[in-house]
Amino acid sequence: MADIVSPSARSAMMSKIRSGNTAPELTVRKLLFARGIRYQLHRKDLPGKPDLVFPRFKAVILIHGCFWHMHGNGCYLSKRPSSNTEFWDTKLGKNKERDKRVVEQLLSMGWRVCTVWECAVRAKKPEQLAGLVDIIYSWLHSDEQQFETEAVQKGSK
Repeated sequence: MADIVSPSARSAMMSKIRSGNTAPELTVRKLLFARGIRYQLHRKDLPGKPDLVFPRFKAVILIHGCFWHMHGNGCYLSKRPSSNTEFWDTKLGKNKERDKRVVEQLLSMGWRVCTVWECAVRAKKPEQLAGLVDIIYSWLHSDEQQFETEAVQKGSK
């Protein structure tokens, strides 16, 4: 199936997609800051430039877009495109492999890793977001090496 926009228009659209300071990331940052939790941003000396770094807890948070990082388990935001499937399978597969490698590197360096998925943040009510912050706060103060938010399925937002 051919694309419905020109290559230059598609390129312009894709160039507007940011890799950092995304809406889910800004939401989590704002909530943690309001809770008094301080962090560093996008440290280039760590694998994958984690979104949030907590040196005091030797912990990082990676905030992943469900589509770009292939969130499975019934996530309502991770539907693969039906056109150009070979390209997308390769592109998204490489993203998933890189994510796994980055987490392994961080863990081997002694960092604890939390992955927050976009579906856990997007279009949530304030009390639901407060619950997410409580979970992150508890994880930061625990000894748990890895934590990942659960997939949100369509209709359970």
